[in-house]
Amino acid sequence: MVYLDTSAIVAALTLEPHSERIISWMAEQPEGTLHVSDWCDTEVSSALGLKLRTGALSVEKRAEALAMWHGWRDRVLMTSPIAASHFITAAAYLDQHKLGLRAGDALHLAVAAAAGLRIVTLDRMMASAALELGIPVEPI
Repeated sequence: MVYLDTSAIVAALTLEPHSERIISWMAEQPEGTLHVSDWCDTEVSSALGLKLRTGALSVEKRAEALAMWHGWRDRVLMTSPIAASHFITAAAYLDQHKLGLRAGDALHLAVAAAAGLRIVTLDRMMASAALELGIPVEPI
């Protein structure tokens, strides 16, 4: 079972260099094995909003991508709620400043670690930090 971070989700929702690869990989995964957290809602909306503001997405394409995300979240993906303990763990990861983590990435890693899930990310720094923290990274 794996935890999808926002970089993988957004690549599957929009046209990016790794979109085809992540979509193909996701389609091959057995039902019930792809996990996200409630935090992904915030980050997906933020990432799609940024793409809209920078002209990478039209209003219509953003709406389509957001609708697709909501459909996946509600019907395909397993969603893990975020607990106070995840924030505490994320803060401990952030205190290891050499890892170079951002708050959102640390929170993703904390949720994945607590659930014993491998992480799926297109973010090389996050993948490197995950490995340093003993969190397995799923190659795609």
